[in-house]
Amino acid sequence: MIKAVDLRKGRTIVHEGEICVVHEAQHVAKGNKRSYMQTKIKNLKSGVMSDVRFNVDDRVEIPFVESREYQFLYKEGERFVVMDLESYDQIPVSADVVGEGAQWLKPNEKVTCQLYNGQMISFELPFVVELKIVDTPPVVRGSTATNQLKDAVLETGARIRVPPFLEEGVVVRVDTRTGEYVERAK
Repeated sequence: MIKAVDLRKGRTIVHEGEICVVHEAQHVAKGNKRSYMQTKIKNLKSGVMSDVRFNVDDRVEIPFVESREYQFLYKEGERFVVMDLESYDQIPVSADVVGEGAQWLKPNEKVTCQLYNGQMISFELPFVVELKIVDTPPVVRGSTATNQLKDAVLETGARIRVPPFLEEGVVVRVDTRTGEYVERAK
């Protein structure tokens, strides 16, 4: 059991007797009223998303979930194929389990997955990934004087905003939680 204030995105909980995964969790405090946790959870059995409000002091049950490291291999249609690093088994994962993280996935990327009763329920990327810029407008002389950003397309097809001095072929570090440019890779 944990307090509701400790809920985070990707956490597996038991809500009303069903296993659910937290997709969003926000602590809300309005003036002198009691604060609460506003969450968006997905029921794993039915696939239904619902908004749930917890009091900060509510106790939430956490089921036993096994966490394992996998290696992303490739995408096949709507499924992502990962390999177990211990047994070398290849396991297909549905696109809804991968979620928005799909835009940051490149082959051989290590990911952490949570399993409940042998079923994959959560898919976590590293907080920072290194990706190559494949398309961006050319550098314009004098554009580094201001703090303006320009659009760039990465090798995975994701679009981010980068500083104007970066060119095609440069490898950058991107925060997978926010989708923002962090720095040039070394």
